[in-house]
Amino acid sequence: MIGHREQWSSRLAFVLAAAGSAVGLGNIWRFSYVTGTNGGAAFVLIYLVAIVMIGYPLVVTEITIGRKTQRNPVGAFLSLAPGTPWWLIGAMGVSAGFVILSFYSIVAGWALAYIFKAVAGFAPDMDFAGTFMGHIGSVWPPIFWHALFMLLTLGIIVAGVIKGIQRWVRILMPALFGILLILVLRSLTLDGAGAGVAFYLSPRFDEVTAQTFLAAIGQAFFTLSLGMGAMITYGSYLSEKHTIPDNAGWVVGLDTLIAVIAGFAIFPAVFALGFDPAAGPGLAFITLPAVFAAMPGGSLFGVLFFLLLGVAALTSAISLLEVVVAWLVDEKQWSRPKASLLMGAAIFVIGIPCTLGYSLLSHVRFFGMDILDTYDFLASNLLLPLGGLLTAFFAGHVWSARELCREANRPAGNIRIGRWFGVMIKYIAPAAIALVMVTGLFQKFSGQ
Repeated sequence: MIGHREQWSSRLAFVLAAAGSAVGLGNIWRFSYVTGTNGGAAFVLIYLVAIVMIGYPLVVTEITIGRKTQRNPVGAFLSLAPGTPWWLIGAMGVSAGFVILSFYSIVAGWALAYIFKAVAGFAPDMDFAGTFMGHIGSVWPPIFWHALFMLLTLGIIVAGVIKGIQRWVRILMPALFGILLILVLRSLTLDGAGAGVAFYLSPRFDEVTAQTFLAAIGQAFFTLSLGMGAMITYGSYLSEKHTIPDNAGWVVGLDTLIAVIAGFAIFPAVFALGFDPAAGPGLAFITLPAVFAAMPGGSLFGVLFFLLLGVAALTSAISLLEVVVAWLVDEKQWSRPKASLLMGAAIFVIGIPCTLGYSLLSHVRFFGMDILDTYDFLASNLLLPLGGLLTAFFAGHVWSARELCREANRPAGNIRIGRWFGVMIKYIAPAAIALVMVTGLFQKFSGQ
């Protein structure tokens, strides 16, 4: 038997924690550059549809599984389907959390390092691409920032659900909103910002391709921390008195809102100062520092932006580590400090090859990918979508959509799920996830 299990003290605590898990680098960094390269508002509209049809049903499903079983991802499936191999879905979630955090911590470390680069100041004549490549191509600085970020994450998880996660999300999430709003106000008041707003809000359907739909579905899936066991784990700390469909709506709504608001912080500034809004993955660490260098008061706003990235990364990282720790505490009866420290150290060590993938191990390639991209591909293109697909199939066909809806609707709230939800979780969500997964694998290995 599992001993006393901590529970969120309030609905607000759960919503902030779950939304914090969903809000990460993908909302602020990835969402903006994907929007910029996929038709602006046309992409946003498709993304919102994907959130409603795929993201929301899966969030409800994972939270319901967690609350029903009061267990970690592995234990949850063992409880619902004892004596069957369905527990492997939970094992994939734990594995995904382990792998993702090992490289996510490195990218978050880059954000921490850039806070101090912004303090030092960005000069208009700087070689921003060279500065970034010089940082990630060095040996010890990326390891240092990787270690610092992991220590911050560990410090929160060791303290537990109430004294650690809940206490800190109540600080970090309002701070994230506050910083984001300051950046939006500054961006919108720049001369020429209107062109950026027009670019962002104007749907360019002529730029929409099949890839746009796949990108929207993928963004909806990955931004909500689905398939990695985070929502199952956080749901396991949820009291039966809280309504799941309503809370899931708040979580999905906050995650989406932050992504959309981030666009108003980035596009007006990029346009006002004459930069490319479709700069791609280099937008955060190469294009935006150049924007800040050309902006009055840019050093201050550069600090705020990279602090925003760091906070968003931290709220996601604590949920990733909590998935792994909860598994060891529940199933192996480890103490929380022991599980946190040993897994945190293991994740740090496993991540070191990624930090060296641009320096001492830059010659190492797997299917043409460097080490960090290989870790990312393993988690994002295999473990996460497969875990999400199987979770939807299990909930809809093995546990049954009817039982899922009955459990989720207890107690009744403002939102009540029924037959429409069953159709989405049984057919639409698995088909969409399978499409994204298969297409992504085909494009990766066919060179397209």
